[in-house]
Amino acid sequence: MFQDKTTNPPLIIVAFRGTEPFDADLWRTDIDISWCEFNGVGKIHSGFMKALGLQKSKGWPKDIPMGPGHKSYAYYTIREKLKTLINENGDAKFILAGHSLGGALAILYAFVLTIHEEEMLLEKLEGVYTYGQPRVGNNQFGEYMKGKMMEYNVKYFRHVYSNDVVPRVPFDDKSFMFKHFGPCLYFNSCYKGQILEEEPNKNYFSLFQIVPRILNAIYELIRSFILPWKKGPDYREGWLMKLFRLTALGLTPGITDHIPTDYVNITRLGRLPSSINNPGGPNRNLKKD
Repeated sequence: MFQDKTTNPPLIIVAFRGTEPFDADLWRTDIDISWCEFNGVGKIHSGFMKALGLQKSKGWPKDIPMGPGHKSYAYYTIREKLKTLINENGDAKFILAGHSLGGALAILYAFVLTIHEEEMLLEKLEGVYTYGQPRVGNNQFGEYMKGKMMEYNVKYFRHVYSNDVVPRVPFDDKSFMFKHFGPCLYFNSCYKGQILEEEPNKNYFSLFQIVPRILNAIYELIRSFILPWKKGPDYREGWLMKLFRLTALGLTPGITDHIPTDYVNITRLGRLPSSINNPGGPNRNLKKD
């Protein structure tokens, strides 16, 4: 959680971190694709909800004991801190953001605020912006959230880079029934964007996409040498990253597309064809061609 200035900040950002490579608990969270169901809301990914603070025996009570001697849960700890900061500065608003697992936690944090009817915080929520976010619920859940985003005038955008596999899981099919919702800001390997309902090749594993993914991965490896020369040293990639891109060519082309490097680059170099009209909030103007 951070602010754009130390006194009377107009904006507070809550950023959720993604899965760390060697954290077994976080990997267990990702692969727990069982459902937890809420009446009138829909089904939601249990692993993500547990990471946010879902309690095995109590579910989501609005309030829990906090402080010394009590276990801390992400949702409640962040909520109380936000209330304190906003009470100190009534003009402040906040944004929820995250990459990968962090993106899932960001949108689900907004969801838990709605079931707790935290109107003060929801009215102060300016937007939810996720990067490489996996699917978090079924179609009913998506419809519920679209309604709540519109009710509270909250912007929600999912940023997806090229062949990133994570936004394409868990699968959107008859077996798994996970569905994305809200506008997808999809960027190709040239950082050229489109506004879509769903990223291309939505379930990733397609025989027709193998050759295009390999060619795209070759281009990204070449680009890693060219981009610093064209745009400056801020875009230089280390040899470890180059080695990872080269290794991925022979394993799973596109796996490197989930690393934050390209998501940072689309925020700096990404282009969209026009301004965005988000059904969950007012227009947000981005760079245009």
